[in-house]
Amino acid sequence: MELSEELKKSRLKVYALGGLDENGKNLYCIEMDNDIFVIECGLKYPDRTSPGVDIVIPNFSYLEENKDRIKAVIISHGHDDQYGSLPFLLKIVNVPVYATPTTISLIKIDYEKKFKGVKFNFIPVEPSSNKIICGHKFCFFSTTHSVSDSFGFAVETPYGNIVYTGDFISDFGSMEKFTFDLPKAAKLAETKDTLLLLSESSGADKPGIASPNHKITPLIHQYIEDPEGRTFIALYTQNFYNNFEVIDLAVKNGKKICLTNQTLINALPLLNQNGNFIIPKANYLPIEEIGRVAPTDVVILVTGQGEEIFDFMKAIGNGATKIHALTLSEKDTFIVACPSVPATETLATEAIDAIYRTGAKVINLNRKKISSMHAQEEDLKMILSLFKPKYYMPVKGEYRQLMANAKIALSLNHGYSHLNTFIADNGMILYFDDNGKAHLTPMPVLKSGDLLVDGIGVGDVKEVVLQERQKMSDDGVIVLAVTVSSKLRKVISSPDVQMRGFIFLKDSENIVKEVFNIFTKVLQELCTKKSLSCEDAEKLLIDRLTKYLRKESGKDPLIVPRIIDIDRYY
Repeated sequence: MELSEELKKSRLKVYALGGLDENGKNLYCIEMDNDIFVIECGLKYPDRTSPGVDIVIPNFSYLEENKDRIKAVIISHGHDDQYGSLPFLLKIVNVPVYATPTTISLIKIDYEKKFKGVKFNFIPVEPSSNKIICGHKFCFFSTTHSVSDSFGFAVETPYGNIVYTGDFISDFGSMEKFTFDLPKAAKLAETKDTLLLLSESSGADKPGIASPNHKITPLIHQYIEDPEGRTFIALYTQNFYNNFEVIDLAVKNGKKICLTNQTLINALPLLNQNGNFIIPKANYLPIEEIGRVAPTDVVILVTGQGEEIFDFMKAIGNGATKIHALTLSEKDTFIVACPSVPATETLATEAIDAIYRTGAKVINLNRKKISSMHAQEEDLKMILSLFKPKYYMPVKGEYRQLMANAKIALSLNHGYSHLNTFIADNGMILYFDDNGKAHLTPMPVLKSGDLLVDGIGVGDVKEVVLQERQKMSDDGVIVLAVTVSSKLRKVISSPDVQMRGFIFLKDSENIVKEVFNIFTKVLQELCTKKSLSCEDAEKLLIDRLTKYLRKESGKDPLIVPRIIDIDRYY
């Protein structure tokens, strides 16, 4: 869409290419004097309606068209919804990436080996430091989130600061590396007026504050201090806060700690360099040596990301792991401290059911028992009252969460209304005129949307492909193959029909017989009608079989006909 002259002249613009009205895939941009700064570059995971798709990343079309103006990427913390699409962007434009040492380590662990052709130009940032990036001053302040060394920042503009909170909760008594630097944030608010505040919305629809319900120590300490058997604890790898709680509890009670995730084990030296996942040598026990200590002296950390952790839990429950020591007994306790996230609910339920079937004692800590470390209603009121922004734009969340965040601002009686609180969509631009007044485009003007990553393919999974995969998943597939001669107008090889995932053949002989009959009749027409091509015959076969199968079985399998004309090759 063509940008208006007023919009083109604006020296300051803010927009999202991902992360609004969705869960994950965060990508926000700040344009200052023609310089583009990319804030976050995340992914999201597909749901069950996108079979075969590995991840979903933002559409980078606008950034590719303006790659010469991109000056840097800033990643606020080490979660893949913030950095998961970074390698794909860096293939388009290689610019410096500013992040804390912990975040850099996590990106390297995930992607350095997978994307050997991508050059990562990392510039380390301490959580509460200041940096001049291409002539623009960025002031960072550490925040409390589930991964260590997270930050928000303020960037100076001619009209006031733009403040981006990142993910945070207001817990000022957290362990080291998870501290919210309130004095730095307060100093930034006091020193210069805040023009625009961008704050996360993931927990905006939840009342109260997240702290202290994000801590699992009060809920699990008894199972580590006085267990009947071994204690298993399932956690997301990237939830450093809860992982550190478990390590601390185990060390205090003289327990041995076993890790099951080989990727995490391999990454320990790199993580330890930044003070993360420090397990004292006396407490660390390789999983293959678990048999040499008493069951009550062992804490087993089961970790993973996304669907990975639930797949592994399911394998443990079904006794299908390669590690014999992970076989559960009735004396063991299995604590599930990784509540499902969108798109993993079904798999999580299956995994927990599998654990229950082993007879082990299961402690399921769902979101009613532990809160995610995202700002809730009172956390957001605190940050709004601290910075008192002239304009407010909720980011990161589904529409209901963005709306809940905006309503929190309106409830404060600080003068917020629809004139200065903006609910945007991906591709809409919030721009400022020469007087510093904000304007939001009424419709998206920048190309955004999803790019589906399927193996090594990016963006080449079309809707028709997903529909075909869904058909196979729901109703199976029928493959029909035959060789014909267009010159002789005859069938050369016997017709072959293969069915997978459609019906149980022994119980449906009549349907199988009729499918073969329909195939034979179409071949007869092909041989007698000169106007009918092999391609036309394939379409005719699909049409007739689809109508018949829907009527007789109520199913709609994927039908794949292959009528090969041998004369095309000789």
